[in-house]
Amino acid sequence: MDDPGAWRWRTSARLRPLVSEIWAWRTGAGPAGTHQGVASGHLTLILCLDGAVELLHMPDPARRGGRFAASVAGLHTAPAVIATGEPQTGMQLALTWRGARALLGLPAAELTGDVVDLGALLPEVETLLDRLHAAPSWPARFALLDDELVRIAAARNAAAPADELGRAWALLRRSGGTARVTDVAADVGWSARHLGERLRRETGLGTKSAARVIRFERACALLRSPAAPPIADVAATCGYADQQHLARDFRDLAGTTARGWLGERP
Repeated sequence: MDDPGAWRWRTSARLRPLVSEIWAWRTGAGPAGTHQGVASGHLTLILCLDGAVELLHMPDPARRGGRFAASVAGLHTAPAVIATGEPQTGMQLALTWRGARALLGLPAAELTGDVVDLGALLPEVETLLDRLHAAPSWPARFALLDDELVRIAAARNAAAPADELGRAWALLRRSGGTARVTDVAADVGWSARHLGERLRRETGLGTKSAARVIRFERACALLRSPAAPPIADVAATCGYADQQHLARDFRDLAGTTARGWLGERP
């Protein structure tokens, strides 16, 4: 299989509400180790074209780990621990909570803190993996996957979540996770308590937790950008009280330090 010429695919306008972006990766064989799967505002869907992903510890410690050729991880507020060292080639999708309903047929809340075999939710995944493997290039694989996911969503025709939930999440994302919960609730016309309960039933996270992972996701994106600012500047830009506040979120949501996390992602 050819090396990924384009590591990142910005999904089509049709798919973007469900899948924000798709990444391709390839790793060669190396010494055994671990990798932290950090919290974010997206579910993570993995399709391995070669090899498999082994989860040693789930974000929810009550869940058992496992080995998956194709998997989906729900939103979480604790890191997953993933084995490294085996050669792998795959595609990783940033799935929105809307995408869970549209593509998998269930609210994202049913996957909170867990990683499950994708085949249990998407029976056509084996055929899809074969087609992706046979595609002649990475651009062709990205385009094939984009088209196939749009087709699956149209065929499933899942019920849309309440408009208020979509607006609340959009307000949180637009603010980078810094909007006050009371302001978001007032904007959508619900009490803060009702918004938190409804958001938790749909996504698995209450309003404060959702804001926290959205802010953390933004900080991580800035830290791995080509012209990444210093960590203290990232903390200030993202609305953290100080660098130590961001450091605590790395400890809780990533299970490592910011520098340790960056060291895993050259």
